[in-house]
Amino acid sequence: MNPSTTELTITYINEHPHVKRCLQKGIINYSSLARMIAKDLGIEKKTSNEAILIAARRFQEKLKKELNNEQKIRTLFAHSEMSIQNKMGVFILEKNSNLDVLDGLQKKISQEGGISFVLEGSDNYTIIIQEKYNSLIKTKLDHKIIKFHRQCALINFKSPKEIEEITGVLAYLTSLFAENGVNIIEFLSCWRDTLFIVDSKDVQKALTFLNF
Repeated sequence: MNPSTTELTITYINEHPHVKRCLQKGIINYSSLARMIAKDLGIEKKTSNEAILIAARRFQEKLKKELNNEQKIRTLFAHSEMSIQNKMGVFILEKNSNLDVLDGLQKKISQEGGISFVLEGSDNYTIIIQEKYNSLIKTKLDHKIIKFHRQCALINFKSPKEIEEITGVLAYLTSLFAENGVNIIEFLSCWRDTLFIVDSKDVQKALTFLNF
């Protein structure tokens, strides 16, 4: 069955974050939006602009409710602590890497008060550590390294415990990175801690849109 005009309209809006944000805030010309959607989807002859306009207006009512939730999220992050750790490295290792070696390296770093995270994927291990420990990985597991990201930064949000009760927190944060052209190299969440690994050159840009 072919999708309806309403379904096509909603899909289009969801796939275009800037359009969705403007619609959500009520700062968009509906007639112009309807003409743009019809043209971009090549459905000018299959449906009327009026049908698209009506679908967009109805969807905007739903988005207005999401806007209220967005304010809760911004308030949450206004009460969060943000810290930045520069000079971080990210290693992607083969899945058959020696776990005893990884465990030993992480214990050594922990004993020295350093920062390290080990993530297990379906076919790899991802190691996030301070650059001063890079030589440890290269010495012990050089032949297992698939990829290495250098000159990274760790951005950490430590939020109030209410983060568990608010929906869409991660979706909102990741959308900010995407909309501002900042690539997330790695991401992890540990209860109240929400951590992003980005290229060090993007830190200043990130600070502008993470200023809650």
